[in-house]
Amino acid sequence: MAAPTVDAHMHVIPSDVLELIRQGRHPAGITLEANDGDLPTVVHQEGYRYPLEPAFHDEVALLDALHGRGARAAIVSPAPPLFGYDLERSVSIASARLTNDGVAAVTARHQGEIAGFGTLPLGSPADAVAELTRAVSELGLLGAQIGPIAAGRWLDDPALLPVLERAQDLGAVLFVHPYYTGPKPGLEDYYLTNLVGNPLDTALCAARLVLSGTLDQVPDLQFMLAHGGGYLPYQAGRLAHGNKVRPELGICAKVPTDYLSRFLYDTILFDPISLRFLIDRVGADRIVYGSDEPFDMSGGSITAQLDEAKLSAAEREAIVGGNIARATGFLAEAVG
Repeated sequence: MAAPTVDAHMHVIPSDVLELIRQGRHPAGITLEANDGDLPTVVHQEGYRYPLEPAFHDEVALLDALHGRGARAAIVSPAPPLFGYDLERSVSIASARLTNDGVAAVTARHQGEIAGFGTLPLGSPADAVAELTRAVSELGLLGAQIGPIAAGRWLDDPALLPVLERAQDLGAVLFVHPYYTGPKPGLEDYYLTNLVGNPLDTALCAARLVLSGTLDQVPDLQFMLAHGGGYLPYQAGRLAHGNKVRPELGICAKVPTDYLSRFLYDTILFDPISLRFLIDRVGADRIVYGSDEPFDMSGGSITAQLDEAKLSAAEREAIVGGNIARATGFLAEAVG
């Protein structure tokens, strides 16, 4: 049986969350700014601003766009500016719970067609453990979307190990998605905070997870990396060489390149040659189709992303649905 086509990387602002934003009652102080004749702008206190595309909150628009990309189903994640890791603790917890309740409501209305990743108050590890447990065990979410760094801690920080261990215990997937955080010297111009900074942060996070030995401590935990893993797959050989020759390294149990198979990678690379390289480097069984909709840096439809990547039929079927089904259990019964 052919695997259902799944978009594993798309974002939502659940309608319940949006209503509180419209009312000026969101705990994190998120607001909407009206624009004459244009879409309203979502405005976060941290400075994030972006258009409120209908597919963020209108589930009919979401499904229409999803089907227009050639996918039958989706795993949705909150818009990354909703992370709120640097907010005051009680605000961060309230915001995460509100978001996760909203994502769960969307999935409940569209069972078998939409599943979800939640968010965590990752600035407070103990609270993140509690919210991850609630999100997966009570709300039925498949895991959580998390930033590569939270409140100054990269994911390899020992303080965050309990979060990783709880995710492993729950069988949850952690979807590592970059977001703008802190000063970015040299990246202030030309939208480089996103074009270069986001893939850089993903590569830094993954490299730290590998070289620190953190992945050895959670051997069964499944990570998914946004945007094709950033720069990690291309420079993994450099990590392996440095791990061999540098005295401060040699911490991880295996050669760093052996850990490439610990991650899932989405297809959002905007170039068939790059996607083909990624498949050849990490294996077609580690790649999942994603769009990053409805942000303007979205990667496009299944056809646009995959048709020129010289895929075999088996590779294509795995990438468009089989791999994410096996990793998360979502629609796994249709894969066999």
